[in-house]
Amino acid sequence: MAKVKDCPGFETFGADVKEARKAKNLARKDLAEKVNIDTRYLANIENEGTIPSLPVIIQLVKICGLPMERYFNPEVMREESELRQRVSHKLKLCPEQYLPIIEGAIDGAIKLNETEGV
Repeated sequence: MAKVKDCPGFETFGADVKEARKAKNLARKDLAEKVNIDTRYLANIENEGTIPSLPVIIQLVKICGLPMERYFNPEVMREESELRQRVSHKLKLCPEQYLPIIEGAIDGAIKLNETEGV
């Protein structure tokens, strides 16, 4: 089994899977069943830095709504700040019904930035 240190770009994969699973209100057992892997194996991915096989990665990315480019093209992702990447990821996890609130907050921040000339 590959470890994070052997796979540049996958440094946050396990934590991203865990965060997305929780945001989707999925128990570890439920996600493991959807991906057809053992619950302990999923725990190792989430907590121990285990990098799964490509078919498992693809299933986790699809089910969790993770950005594939973050893991397979990290150079492109490094062009954005870590904070911008986290916010973008959380935005993808946000339920549709709350997006107007988030959009309003972003619009307000942009407008404030314009008026302050920051």
